[in-house]
Amino acid sequence: MVDDKLAREEAQRAANYEAIKSSVKADVGDDIYAEAARPVPSQAARVEEVADGMRRTAVDEVIETKREVERARGVARISQIIDYLFFLIYGLLTIRLLLELFAARESAGFFKFVKSITDPFYSPFRGLVPSPSTAEGFTLALPIIVAIVVYMLLHLAINGLLRIFAHRKTEV
Repeated sequence: MVDDKLAREEAQRAANYEAIKSSVKADVGDDIYAEAARPVPSQAARVEEVADGMRRTAVDEVIETKREVERARGVARISQIIDYLFFLIYGLLTIRLLLELFAARESAGFFKFVKSITDPFYSPFRGLVPSPSTAEGFTLALPIIVAIVVYMLLHLAINGLLRIFAHRKTEV
């Protein structure tokens, strides 16, 4: 029976050894983790400096984005006003074109009103190209059509320019 007792004691020693080894291993691991989690004062200062720089950069980006959004809103409002004014010009010139096409009486009050309002926009184009007429007095006022096309191109150019100012710049 001596041999059996020796084997049991040896097994008990091996089990105790493994338990102590696991305990020491866990304690060492905990010590290493605690040491790694606690930065050295010079590292803590560097970490805080980098974090502060990142916070400042984030705040600056938010402020810049807010400015760009506000600027884009302002430019969009200006674009809407310009669109409205050009659509008024298109509408009035089209009415004048239709009145002249259908040989409206020039003594009519509405014709005088439309003519007086559209003259500043039409005068640079008056006489630019001939206006064909029929014997019945119907006239196709081609200068008005040219004026509408030129104002459309000007409108597109102005909106394109405003889009350049409203475009948000992005950096990578």
